[in-house]
Amino acid sequence: MNSPLDPIRAYARTCFGGSRVSHDWEHTCRVVRLALRIGKELGADLDVVAAAAYLHDVARPLQDRSEGALCHAEEGARMAAVFLRDYDIHPEKQESIIHCIRTHRFRGQMRPETLEAKVLFDADKLDAIGAIGIARAFQFAGEVGARLHNKSRDLQRTQAYSVEDTGYREFRVKLSRIKDRMLTPPGRRMALARHAFMERFFERFLKEHEGVL
Repeated sequence: MNSPLDPIRAYARTCFGGSRVSHDWEHTCRVVRLALRIGKELGADLDVVAAAAYLHDVARPLQDRSEGALCHAEEGARMAAVFLRDYDIHPEKQESIIHCIRTHRFRGQMRPETLEAKVLFDADKLDAIGAIGIARAFQFAGEVGARLHNKSRDLQRTQAYSVEDTGYREFRVKLSRIKDRMLTPPGRRMALARHAFMERFFERFLKEHEGVL
């Protein structure tokens, strides 16, 4: 049976040709599942939530190719707006979807204002932490040629998309802060559990790196 979301899903998937695996189509599908779970619990508009979740990273491959110079949230919102012009959906829902995409980035300047945007923000951040988040952090480090760990460098003086952008650096400068940025009660609950797992993992990681364990 066809779903009204099929054209959105199909379009979004075409945007990931040549994408880095740390931000690939599988990441988008996980975010969709998390967003729908949180959205159902909070009574959000699931049509908006699902559409925004499918479209939220359509410009991520462009940001990666620019090595961070382009903001994928802003460009993704623009791309989604163009696509949705020919999609049979109420203009208010279109605007809501675009707002969700524009405000979902952790390092973005705009804050999510609607329930649906907060749901997407939290779902996207949840996929960046916990066991999945650790795996993706090291996956991304491999993509940019980063080493496993470098204890001699001040993490605050290292540069993203460089040999110093290690999985441990990503945990300290970004992932460890995510639990305090969550915007919904279910998101905060899930983030605390995932954060606790990361703390345990990296505590052991550092000991193993030093040969203590």
